[in-house]
Amino acid sequence: MPDDAPPPRSRRELREAEQRRAAEAEQRRTAEHEFERAPVPDGREPREPRERLVSSAEPESRVRREPVRTRPEPDLLNPWDDDPAPRSSRADRRALADLDLDEHEVEQRRRGRGALGCLVAFLVLAGLVVAAVFFLQGPINSVLDRFQPPEDYSGSGSGEVVFMIEDGDGGETIAANLAEQDIVASAEAFIDEMSARDAAPTFYPGAYRMANQMSAEAALDALLHPASKMENTFVIQEGLWARDALEAASAATGIPLEELQAAAADPQALGLPAEAKSVEGFLFPATYTFGPDVTAEQLIQTLVDRTFQSLDAAGVAPEDRWETIIIASLIERESGSEADSYKVSRVIQNRLDPAQFDSGLLQFDSTVHYGTGDDSVVTTTDAERADASNPYNTYVHPGLPPGPIGNPGDVAIDAAQNPEPGPWLYFVTVNLETGETVFSATFAEHEQAVQRFYQYLEENG
Repeated sequence: MPDDAPPPRSRRELREAEQRRAAEAEQRRTAEHEFERAPVPDGREPREPRERLVSSAEPESRVRREPVRTRPEPDLLNPWDDDPAPRSSRADRRALADLDLDEHEVEQRRRGRGALGCLVAFLVLAGLVVAAVFFLQGPINSVLDRFQPPEDYSGSGSGEVVFMIEDGDGGETIAANLAEQDIVASAEAFIDEMSARDAAPTFYPGAYRMANQMSAEAALDALLHPASKMENTFVIQEGLWARDALEAASAATGIPLEELQAAAADPQALGLPAEAKSVEGFLFPATYTFGPDVTAEQLIQTLVDRTFQSLDAAGVAPEDRWETIIIASLIERESGSEADSYKVSRVIQNRLDPAQFDSGLLQFDSTVHYGTGDDSVVTTTDAERADASNPYNTYVHPGLPPGPIGNPGDVAIDAAQNPEPGPWLYFVTVNLETGETVFSATFAEHEQAVQRFYQYLEENG
């Protein structure tokens, strides 16, 4: 044995050396197996192994025992994982090979899916913002409106409009009427303009020459300027009684009321039907302007002729004028709107039909009021409804009243000739402010509507 020979090993050392050699051999086999070629689909060239850790030309003893280092591969089971170095497995690489994807393609797909996720999140967020704006728009606008000035037009407007200030009209009423006629954009703007003046404006009854869509400032200036007030101008409103129409004409023209009454005393001389006992019903509702030299006779004849003009335009034959005017006057006094006018006309026709309403009683409070001469009330008393001495009491006397109970306009005249089809026999106005009217075909339905009216009177008495 040479002098430099290693000392003999013990059995334990030999056994440990043999175990290390076996472990190293197993490690080499595992490394080679890790990098063996994966199966490749038909028609593709197999990929070359990235590197060989063991060279066949070198002895096993010279192979460096270093940990296997591989390029990180994406985790196919979790493509959303943002770990910069996900750990790969044999199953992952086999899945890559089965999908025929290389690492670059997998990275591109993962980036694409990440972009898609961002787009979905953005769309969801945008939807939430839109929904919030939609649901909050009303409250936001309500708050903003409180800090916005009222709607107003600019300038002096265009065209010509006759605006009436009735006796007793105050600033708020005038503002509301101006807005209703579209002379100003809003009542609030006109009220603000009045409040901004140094002195409170004073308004006088009469007719005023105005324009369409004026600024609140221009409208107030016009109402306060004497040149805007129209002399010898007055308005007869729909349903107005003849006595009130003559008073309005006298006040505007300066013609004594007695002269006007005398001019209207002979209805037949004015061309009215033989049944007429007065000019009631034939003083057509409109705005009239006369020169300073007009006489009482000319004025009355002008109003009557205007009624004939409307009747002729509606196709009413001269022999039908009397009954048409009576029915139209009932419609004018009883209806609360243009649409209701045609329903009221149908109720009148149905009640005058014995096959539908055998009593023939119209039972209208408006006719009782006309007979009593009191136009300031809405309802009637039990005594008034039982008074047979009142010829206009349609609770007692069947059929039409003996004459018109007011002066009807064009809509009422048309409704008298063209009632709306329907089974209604009753109606009652349940809200005096809005004019809401309920039409019923049976008495039971009508009683329910009447209770609504009484409730309204209690709440607004």
